Amino acid sequence: MARHGYGGLLRDSDGRWIKGYSRKIGACDALQSKMWGMYLGLDLARQQGIRQLHVESDSKVLIDMVTKKNKFNGNIPTLVHRIRQLLKLNWQVHLSHTWREEKRSADWLANFSYSLSFFNVHFLESPPRELQSLLFDNVSEACMPRNIHLIL
Repeated sequence: MARHGYGGLLRDSDGRWIKGYSRKIGACDALQSKMWGMYLGLDLARQQGIRQLHVESDSKVLIDMVTKKNKFNGNIPTLVHRIRQLLKLNWQVHLSHTWREEKRSADWLANFSYSLSFFNVHFLESPPRELQSLLFDNVSEACMPRNIHLIL
């Protein structure tokens, strides 16, 4: 298993930064790191008093797992169960799949986790300078090219 980290951010309906987070988690697979990112993002949104939330993930598998579109052969992963519990609380949460190119800010925060010297969650009250242009691109809905490889 590779070393992974995760990151995410909360923004208001106008795209303004509320809070970001990043964490190095060590050896796991990519899906587990995305589970951790979604779980912490949902938990953080609840702590911030957010009652309407739109969650975007580039993992269609994870979206299907937490919305029960995937059937499990055996036990449900603990993090999926915890995410489902958060989704059942008294708030409105909409989950949607998005392409990786559209969530470059969250990817930046996940990559930022590798620079952390500890495994605790690192919260960001304001966006780092290096991230600001990506946030602007996202808010302004700049078109991002998507590379598709064709094998003929």
